[in-house]
Amino acid sequence: MNTSIDSTTHQTSDSRQTLITRPDFAAIAAWITPQSSVLDLGCGDGTLLRYLQTNLNVYGYGVEIDAQNVLACFENGVNVIQSDLESGLSGFESGSFDYVILSQTLQAMKNTEKIILEMLRVGKEGIVSFPNFGYWRNRVQVLSGHMPVTPGLPYQWYNTPNIHLCTLHDFEALCSQHHINILERRVMNSNKKIRLLPSLWGTLAFYRFSRKDGSE
Repeated sequence: MNTSIDSTTHQTSDSRQTLITRPDFAAIAAWITPQSSVLDLGCGDGTLLRYLQTNLNVYGYGVEIDAQNVLACFENGVNVIQSDLESGLSGFESGSFDYVILSQTLQAMKNTEKIILEMLRVGKEGIVSFPNFGYWRNRVQVLSGHMPVTPGLPYQWYNTPNIHLCTLHDFEALCSQHHINILERRVMNSNKKIRLLPSLWGTLAFYRFSRKDGSE
């Protein structure tokens, strides 16, 4: 499928309203240019994309596999395509979006490298957020002989959807390996930005990145 963007199908400033959102939405929105095109991967019920439409008048699509979430996207006024991210983004043309977002889904992907590279093929910039496995509480629980269970990683080892947990250093090493330019990084704990020892004190990491000039 080749997907084109139609900005006329979305809300205008006349219909904007305040949305109840996760604290990380504002952090992502701070990196988005108003009226830009956005592809939200693993978009869930479409709340993030609706937030961006309402506050920044962006236009774009969500991609989601769960049928109930797809229905919720329609109810939220979000354009959505039902698809499995593990199969890639071949239905989208190269450079068709300004931003491609993967919010708190990276750690649940089987083909992590593939989806990161596909994000940069389809979009000019990528934005990801993921729980920081290097957070000090996680380290303490691992040292005590247990897989960590925290507000950021609330699952038990036997029912977690997370299969590729990583630290800030791990993600940055992956970017270096694939010649990916990290444009900005933000690390948070709840709704607070962490500046001192972020790899130790931060629970959630955000990265905005692009291809380095001349890289394939």
